[in-house]
Amino acid sequence: MTGSDNPYAGSFGTQMTGSASFGQPAAASNGDLIKETTTANFAKDVLDASRQQPVLVDFWAPWCGPCKQLTPVIEKVVTEAAGRVKLVKMNIDDHPSIAGQLGIQSIPAVIAFVGGRPVDGFMGAVPESQIKQFIEKIAGPAVDDSKAEIEAVLTDAKALLDAGDAQNAAGLYGAVLQADPDNVVAIAGMVDCMIALGQFAEAREALSGLPEDLAKDAGIAAIGKKLDQIEEARKLGDPDEFERRLAANPDDHEARMLLAKIRNVEGDRTAAADHLLTIMKRDRGFDDDGARRELLSFFEVWGPKDPATVAARRKLSSILFS
Repeated sequence: MTGSDNPYAGSFGTQMTGSASFGQPAAASNGDLIKETTTANFAKDVLDASRQQPVLVDFWAPWCGPCKQLTPVIEKVVTEAAGRVKLVKMNIDDHPSIAGQLGIQSIPAVIAFVGGRPVDGFMGAVPESQIKQFIEKIAGPAVDDSKAEIEAVLTDAKALLDAGDAQNAAGLYGAVLQADPDNVVAIAGMVDCMIALGQFAEAREALSGLPEDLAKDAGIAAIGKKLDQIEEARKLGDPDEFERRLAANPDDHEARMLLAKIRNVEGDRTAAADHLLTIMKRDRGFDDDGARRELLSFFEVWGPKDPATVAARRKLSSILFS
């Protein structure tokens, strides 16, 4: 699915709120990442700086052919690393003492400093792929900032939705879908916002338009089941009538089952589960064990970590294995 056929792109607007955005962080300038040093400045430029982030020191000389081959490659890789490491260059013709102290006998030689100490290095004009591997070894793997930011925005969106602010939650989900149209968490969240806002037809249309591979995602399937439950409950009738029937006959399991379905979509999960558990205690055979099957379908929508799921599973186990 591309941005052009993303059905959620314009649903609620795409502006982020607060500090959320999806641009890459501004990279440090080459002047910050790559510099020349001298013997006098080595302690500040390398030893002190390496206590904040890894520093690669490139020992070179103007007459060195392989040094000229390495320079554009290592500068390119360091620049692309966007601040994970710094590169400090030292001309050993002008400043030979540091190289001598480190025992460097041939150039180009690159030594990595971390925490004020040399920790690793390589010699020669190695290819770009090896330099990238070296930096990953020294500085750790690159962090996908956009992915991390998307995860943070998804967390904020869920918090808003859980708090009842479906409109603003939808704005965040919509922004995520602009950046990542196939993000299944955002798709499920957006449809959940539609449901919360009473836009049931739009929610159904959104789900029906998904590609098969996305529709099979467990989170999206759960939202689809939630919509099924809501659409069914809206046709069941007056819950007060079912309450009256139960008051007259506590063993009216049909009324209790229907009331459980209504309470579920109203958001009273504890009451919904308790009605189904009561049916199971009194008559496991009702509707061919339908109360248990209905309760399991509730669990699919609520999620395994929901407090109502956890509590009801505990009660269910005591019934099944007592």
